[in-house]
Amino acid sequence: MKLALGTVQFGLDYGVANTIGQVDKNEVKKILTFAKQEGINTLDTAIGYGDSEKYLGQAGMDGWNVITKLPEIKAEHSDIDFWVNSQINNSLLHLNVLSVSGVLLHRPLQLLEKNGLRLWSSLEDLKERGIVKKVGFSVYEPDDLDKLWEAGFLPDIVQAPYNIFDQRLKDSGWLSKLNSNKIEVHTRSVFLQGLLLMSSDKRPKYFSKWNNIFDEWDLWLKINNISGIEAALNFVLSEDLIDKIIVGVDSKTQLSEIISASKNYTSGVPKILNTTDDMLINPSLWDM
Repeated sequence: MKLALGTVQFGLDYGVANTIGQVDKNEVKKILTFAKQEGINTLDTAIGYGDSEKYLGQAGMDGWNVITKLPEIKAEHSDIDFWVNSQINNSLLHLNVLSVSGVLLHRPLQLLEKNGLRLWSSLEDLKERGIVKKVGFSVYEPDDLDKLWEAGFLPDIVQAPYNIFDQRLKDSGWLSKLNSNKIEVHTRSVFLQGLLLMSSDKRPKYFSKWNNIFDEWDLWLKINNISGIEAALNFVLSEDLIDKIIVGVDSKTQLSEIISASKNYTSGVPKILNTTDDMLINPSLWDM
């Protein structure tokens, strides 16, 4: 199964289209049970996702491949080894597991700073001790990979945004390069925090400055008689070089809709929808 389950909504009130807030822990269990039944076996979480790891641990992680992320290291933490091990030990405790499938850096450009080599060595040590199977980066844009690769940091996994509006990972050549170097590629933001699933009347006014793109998007969906969820999901699913596609949900019903939508084919997408405008495709820059 190419789909992986994102869990940020399990621990935080997250997403521009989220209307219910943080997912109730009982609903978390229902989502996980249904996901496993449908063949999903990978969970994406992070130390910075509030109570996400704790709720996952309470639900039971047997049979799951869990990938978590280390947060930014603050300047006051001079003992990198101690900090890394403390963070991971807390994650294992919350998740109620002895090891995880992967650990990614949420701020990998810190590897280029003063203690970067020590940080990378700490991650490699986790692999040697069998506490994690793979290590890697969660990046915001392909330019981050340029800098990290040039500095000699070669990951096992790279997680990056990729969707109909944001195709930089492929256009930059990095998708092909990662694949040729046998590095797993996990993509997120397939629905752009739910923005690609919203009807024009529900879309926040903040995004009216990009009406030319959204008008083309809405028109293309109408002409092809396809929903936003079908188009956005299958565009990414059709990319053979992507190993896992992370989807976040706030209910079992929503996950069921995503799985159903994943079985429908999407035809060619208009080139005008592919943009490099950071202010639109990078949610961290949205000023709403």
